[in-house]
Amino acid sequence: MPDLAPLSINLDLTTACNYACDHCIDWDILNSKVRHEDEELRESLRQMAQRGLRSVILIGGGEPTLYPGFASMVEFLKSLGLSVAVVSNGSRNDRILQAAPFFTSGDWVRLSLDAGSNEVFRRMHNPSKKDLSLDEICSWIPKIKAVNPDLLLGFSFVITWTGGSRGEVKVVENIHEMVDAANRARLAGFDYISFKPFLERQEDGAEVMDPAKTEKDLQAVIARIRDNIAAARDAAAGSTFKVLESTNLRVLMAGNWRDYTKQPKTCHMQLLRQVVTPLGTYNCPAHRGVSKALIGGKGVWAAPQDAQSETSRILGQFDASHECAEVTCLYNGTNRWLEALIEASAPLPDEAPADESGDWFL
Repeated sequence: MPDLAPLSINLDLTTACNYACDHCIDWDILNSKVRHEDEELRESLRQMAQRGLRSVILIGGGEPTLYPGFASMVEFLKSLGLSVAVVSNGSRNDRILQAAPFFTSGDWVRLSLDAGSNEVFRRMHNPSKKDLSLDEICSWIPKIKAVNPDLLLGFSFVITWTGGSRGEVKVVENIHEMVDAANRARLAGFDYISFKPFLERQEDGAEVMDPAKTEKDLQAVIARIRDNIAAARDAAAGSTFKVLESTNLRVLMAGNWRDYTKQPKTCHMQLLRQVVTPLGTYNCPAHRGVSKALIGGKGVWAAPQDAQSETSRILGQFDASHECAEVTCLYNGTNRWLEALIEASAPLPDEAPADESGDWFL
């Protein structure tokens, strides 16, 4: 292995969460007693930054703003020259506000809200603070923008439909809330709303999209989603507000999502992107907390040679064509491009084929 670290990591600062979402993909690993040692974590990040790390997404199998030193961690990451993003449930926007001065252009914060009404929001998310509402969460957006107008703020909406479930727990359908959510996000001052389909964990731990699990005709569900996206875009016409579709939503609506489950044997993205959690370091967000995807302990990158050795091991033994056979992989095309490059065995050109975009979140 070369003396390199991943270009980008998902960093779970904590497993603690103050919601009990019916559609949570990481339910089984929430609120464990395992936690990061702050200085060990910072040393890991220092070592990674020295070896090519360019971006960190604070996300995870918990709510990142519940980490006691959340704002301080954002400040530290920026001191390393990294691009930083946050995916939060919006319950502690006061801490997002504290961290807001440290973000720079290109950084972003996305709030996972998934509803247009307070009623559906509470039914889906079950916040521990029973009177928490979308109204309260969205009221923080102008305050955050006032502190740092360069910080990109997004409203995340996971689309759920009748028949979806987390184990035996049936999820609340929210397709009818899509347009209201987009209008709420635009009026609150968000820069965009991002729609994505509901994912589940199968028995082997992989994070998958299973659109066949619907109690209604799948094509009718897709038609409703498509109509709501069109209506949301019509309502936003003439403004700078954007209505975005995730890659897996686009391929679901196009009907070719199965093509993205046909993986090559080697997942090269395991070298370029990893997930650091209090439970350990894993090869992919789709396998967070799954033992077969474990690269090493939570602090493995504090000893870079160990981390590189373990990365080499998992590159050789993790068969993506089998382990990810049901995963709609966003990096399917990237992996196949890298595979073709390796098989060609031709010298690389001295110059890159295009200018670097500067977006290190991959």
